[in-house]
Amino acid sequence: MTTPGTPTTTTATPGVGVAVENIAKHFGTVQALGGITLSFPPGQVTALMGENGAGKSTLLKILTGDHQPTGGRVLLDGTPVSFASPQDARRAGIRIIPQEPEIIPHVSVAENVYAGSLPRKAGRRLDRAELRRRITADLARLGFEKVIDPDQLGSRLTPAQRQLVEILRALTGEAKVIAFDEPTSSLAENEAEALFALIGRLRAQGIAIVYVSHRMKEIFRLADRIAVLRDGASIGVLDAARTTESEVVRMMVGRDLSSLFVRQDVARDEVVLELDGVTTDDVTDVSLRVRAGEVVALAGLMGAGRSELALALAGDRPLRSGRVTLEGRPLRLRGPKDAIRAGIGLAPEERKAQALFPHRSIRDNTSLVSLDRLRRMRFVRSGRERAVAQDFADRLRVRAPSIEHEVRKLSGGNQQKVVLARWLLRRPKVLILDEPTRGIDIGAKAEIYRIIADLAREGVALLVISSELPEVLGLADRVVVMQNGRVTGEFDRAEATEESILNLAMADDLAAAEEPATAEGPVAVEEPVAVEGPATIPVPPRTDSAHGGHR
Repeated sequence: MTTPGTPTTTTATPGVGVAVENIAKHFGTVQALGGITLSFPPGQVTALMGENGAGKSTLLKILTGDHQPTGGRVLLDGTPVSFASPQDARRAGIRIIPQEPEIIPHVSVAENVYAGSLPRKAGRRLDRAELRRRITADLARLGFEKVIDPDQLGSRLTPAQRQLVEILRALTGEAKVIAFDEPTSSLAENEAEALFALIGRLRAQGIAIVYVSHRMKEIFRLADRIAVLRDGASIGVLDAARTTESEVVRMMVGRDLSSLFVRQDVARDEVVLELDGVTTDDVTDVSLRVRAGEVVALAGLMGAGRSELALALAGDRPLRSGRVTLEGRPLRLRGPKDAIRAGIGLAPEERKAQALFPHRSIRDNTSLVSLDRLRRMRFVRSGRERAVAQDFADRLRVRAPSIEHEVRKLSGGNQQKVVLARWLLRRPKVLILDEPTRGIDIGAKAEIYRIIADLAREGVALLVISSELPEVLGLADRVVVMQNGRVTGEFDRAEATEESILNLAMADDLAAAEEPATAEGPVAVEEPVAVEGPATIPVPPRTDSAHGGHR
């Protein structure tokens, strides 16, 4: 037997689901994978872990036919196989649920799920009755019948619902191996619970599960085995029941991250940002202050109004009433340009959709909101632009061949660093970070935390939105809690605990639960409609938004 934290050796033996032997992959002169041997046994959940850039995505793309290996081989039930395309891998029973869903916007959920295999009548017309029968049966079988409307158009789906469509699409037909790539990054708690229950059923059916996530709680809840990659090499495979989080982290990054959060009291007395009774379509009567060098965290459950408040402060949602002041001066926020000129920056929750131009370079994305400062007369000084973009890429340790590299080809952590580089170049007085470490690995998280600490030391007022309570407690000088679009209370660093934050985040629900019955007995009320995911339908970014990623 292995001792806790001791890697087990893995060999690609027959009859173990899918396996890879000495798999190597080069992109030109860059080695992405170097001789990896791993197996993914049927009826077990194997967590595939590693920092961004460790080779996880490349390995999954080889398994699913998106990439061809430079060396080595893939085995399915002990037999060597070669997939010329993702369709070949799918026919063989290998499926992947990608982190970034591909949704057809103008057709229904049902049509998205069965795209490529839609039931047809004579004359090739869509058989809508059969489509309805199939989607109803599959939703019930997978436990998602109350989570998503099969008639909803793809363009109207929330990020969580788009993720569920990808899951449903992968589970149609017979599957032997299913790879989940950050599947809960956009899911609400109830949706994640439904997913975990589904994974349990798939495991019981003998399907091999490959699970990629940066969320340690999920890994230790679901995984039987933990396979760790680092710099394109296999570091080892751990028995999940006999190891610890710290051991996994050490294997991932090659060092101990015991002091993950850098907490120093650098807040000053001067108030930089003040909100007084701010009301929008989504939030009501919000008042708060952020001082220079202070990190204020906005905590709350999904739908609490935190992201909507951030968009309002960035000029992307109109204020109905209330006042916003910056360094004592009232602001009139008619659009994102007003916010940027005043000194407010926003790194939004959906970085790919709302913050980045994915097909443009690191240089273009970094300089986006500072072009007015890089111009001479009407022309951008390209040499100066390249120099500052390279400087910030170096300072933030952006891993890329050059600053001309397309942002869409970067890992999630490096994309987030590019968004931060944009605002470091602009030097804002207030920086709002909405879910700054969502979907990035533990090593990149440590670097983001270091950047936040550096900004605080420089006197930037920081408003951080995070759904991870350990992150909130580790970063914040003060925690402001929201529910249903309003502030329910706040805590200083010394007072805040996970329990106290959750109590305020659910204050209305707890109060309703404790309400006594009347003398005539309980009052009959109409049963409320369950809302899955965010309380509001996300609105696409404004096309004139300098915070956004659309022109």
